[in-house]
Amino acid sequence: MNAAPPDDGSRAPRVPAGPLADTVLDRLTTVYPTAADPQRAVGMRAYMKDVAPFLGLTTPVRRALSRTVLEGLPRPDEADCAEIALRCWSLPEREYHYFAVDYLRRHVRHCSSGFLPVTRQLLTTLPWWDTVDLLAAHVVGALVAADRDLAAEMDAWSVDEDLWLVRTALLHQLRYKERTDTGRLFGYCARQAGHPDFFVRKAIGWCLREYAKTDPEAVRAFVARERDRLAPLSVREALKNIGA
Repeated sequence: MNAAPPDDGSRAPRVPAGPLADTVLDRLTTVYPTAADPQRAVGMRAYMKDVAPFLGLTTPVRRALSRTVLEGLPRPDEADCAEIALRCWSLPEREYHYFAVDYLRRHVRHCSSGFLPVTRQLLTTLPWWDTVDLLAAHVVGALVAADRDLAAEMDAWSVDEDLWLVRTALLHQLRYKERTDTGRLFGYCARQAGHPDFFVRKAIGWCLREYAKTDPEAVRAFVARERDRLAPLSVREALKNIGA
């Protein structure tokens, strides 16, 4: 018998089926379709470049329905979070993915560093900025803040071939402010300064612009030093609120 391949940390762990996830998914797939708007769904799908079909729920409607879905339910543990998120991601309509993102944002404080492989699977399955950015800033960022040993995983993501993992590494410190690891922030930006993809170049500018709210002089100095390597888009975004 061949030995199982070693776990490289990139695969989401298998999670046991649980009653909480069953209840959430049963309610969710019953309640969300009641407010579906097929005409609106067409426009939403087109706006998101056909990444997934939509039910056509506006954000206020979707969040009101989510409160109904979750009413009276207990707080999840890490296994519940994993199962609910992965099962939502297996559903075709994008609003179910949004539900999962909102759920994880609310409960990530109950998850350990072992939850990162689950998040990686979500980031690399049907990826687009609408889910990636929220997962990066609010879920991955929270996990790394709680366990700084995960910063080494961000180092690996920052040079990954998957542009969405690169974008996540760049954006995961968006909410850190004074807690920002500036060596990693500026290092990641410099490392990917010549990246050909719009979403990476935009993320470089965005994370620099956000950190400029905390230390504008450090951002100005970095841009001045790397201006010849940075894309014009990255420079423009980085200096948007602080000037050259």
